[in-house]
Amino acid sequence: MPYFDAASAAPLHPVARQALQAALDEGWADPARLYREGRRARLLLDAARETAAEAVGCRPDELVFTPSGTHAVHSGIAGALAGRRRVGSRLVVSAVEHSSVLHAGETHEAAGGSVAQVPVGRSGAVDAAVFAAALTPDTALACLQSANHEVGTEQPVAEVAAACREAGVPLLVDAAQSLGWGRVAEGWSLLAGSAHKWGGPAGVGLLAVRKGVRFAAQGPADERESGRAPGFENIPAIVAAAASLRAVRDEAAAESVRLRALVDRIRTRVPELVPDVEVVGDPVRRLPHLVTFSCLYVDGETVLAELDRAGFSVSSGSSCTSSTLTPSHVLRAMGVLSEGNVRVSLPTGTTEDEVDAFLRALPGVVAAVREHLGAPAPEPRPAVQSDTLVIDALGRRCPIPVIELAKVIGTVPVGGRVTVLSDDEAARLDIPAWCEMRGQEYVGEEKSEKGGTAYVVRRLV
Repeated sequence: MPYFDAASAAPLHPVARQALQAALDEGWADPARLYREGRRARLLLDAARETAAEAVGCRPDELVFTPSGTHAVHSGIAGALAGRRRVGSRLVVSAVEHSSVLHAGETHEAAGGSVAQVPVGRSGAVDAAVFAAALTPDTALACLQSANHEVGTEQPVAEVAAACREAGVPLLVDAAQSLGWGRVAEGWSLLAGSAHKWGGPAGVGLLAVRKGVRFAAQGPADERESGRAPGFENIPAIVAAAASLRAVRDEAAAESVRLRALVDRIRTRVPELVPDVEVVGDPVRRLPHLVTFSCLYVDGETVLAELDRAGFSVSSGSSCTSSTLTPSHVLRAMGVLSEGNVRVSLPTGTTEDEVDAFLRALPGVVAAVREHLGAPAPEPRPAVQSDTLVIDALGRRCPIPVIELAKVIGTVPVGGRVTVLSDDEAARLDIPAWCEMRGQEYVGEEKSEKGGTAYVVRRLV
């Protein structure tokens, strides 16, 4: 069964498994103790730190291991903000950061700080000049991911780092998705990573803080990991994480070329095989193993379930796969279609046969879901005399409001309007995205007397 969700968690690398098993026998003791078993554990921990620091591009004494990548992000943001509290309390982030960054921002706001979100374009990347403009004199910290976890777009880290350096603002880079593929561009002040993203064991993160960065660790003091990650170190898992990071780096050059070709095949073939599909993310400046596309007239949860039934494990940023029933904040910030979203992220070792099997299965899965949901036929219906039409989709979830819109747009004359009433938050993103895909004009939204929101579309073709 092909596993295509490496962006969530990569399968455990064989080197990680071997290192973990060996370290379970040798690294179980307290590395803070001076007896033989403690000294042996300390040697393993120090060696792992040196290996990870070399991969990151920092000094070993600048890097600590944390219980997770999320913990690394949270402690990095909190410590940097506290260390620069005399400068100000403004935190600048991109609109497509991982939820761990955004949640840290919410906590900062609740404590009286401010957060500024820098918008992105349809590719998912920030404009370095726009990011630089957000760096006001009271900015204590800026955060920018190295590459997006949902669409794979790489961010202009070097350019933003230069702007931050000129403004005197430290930059924290969330490198969870990219660290296994290579070092992050120079110029960052803090960097966070997560072992299960590169084939290490879950439960190990890393945080690097450059010397000279003002940093005040938050929470009760602890003598371990420079006081930045309290608690007894999981040495076997740390050893496995460092060993697997070095192993995947050794394979990255060849594997990135191979996986990029497979992803290019998916990016090209999916729109040819499945009608009404939008492939999102930057086609060039992207991670080599990840591709995301959205299919009109289907819901992501059903597509994922049917692909799982067909033997393929993928993920989605569609609103229907979330208990909150709101679309992915990444897709919303990009202004792209969210309904029917499928994220494919290939792990190391994925074969061409597995990708071809996925491409054979996908059209039938999408067609079956569309038929079940009553998606519109390809040919538009003949126009009628009425130039206004109202669709009441209140209480109906994605992708039904867009399906109903697509069914009737051909029944109004060119220049006529269709108003869709919907209380589904996803409609605010998906109806404008549908208009752009289908060449229709999105007029805007207004309050509906019946509840929800009225989305107005003018027929152009």
